Amino acid sequence: MSNKVLVTVRVEPGSLGPDGADHIESYCKLAQCYFDKHQSEFLDWNIVPRYDKTLAEIDYSYGDRLLSENQAGKMLDVIGKDFDQMDAEVMEHIATLIDKYLGHQY
Repeated sequence: MSNKVLVTVRVEPGSLGPDGADHIESYCKLAQCYFDKHQSEFLDWNIVPRYDKTLAEIDYSYGDRLLSENQAGKMLDVIGKDFDQMDAEVMEHIATLIDKYLGHQY
């Protein structure tokens, strides 16, 4: 069992456009590769499609236990990360990767 916090990021198929359901699996694989390169000694990443909208966009777990927002915040504090800032940075990376995946030029 890993002694790292697992950050599960669920990506909405619709965020990839009207035919996003056709591309979400391959996008998540690409995003997983990106986040894997940014592993730390404290965090693991799991980038998956968000087919079930009752599930949060971002979840934190330790071992096989889902952490509450308060618990996740305390765990992130230990490694010098702010909970809200972490969520914002993750979603910013997801959005940037979506733009790259879709070939948007700015």
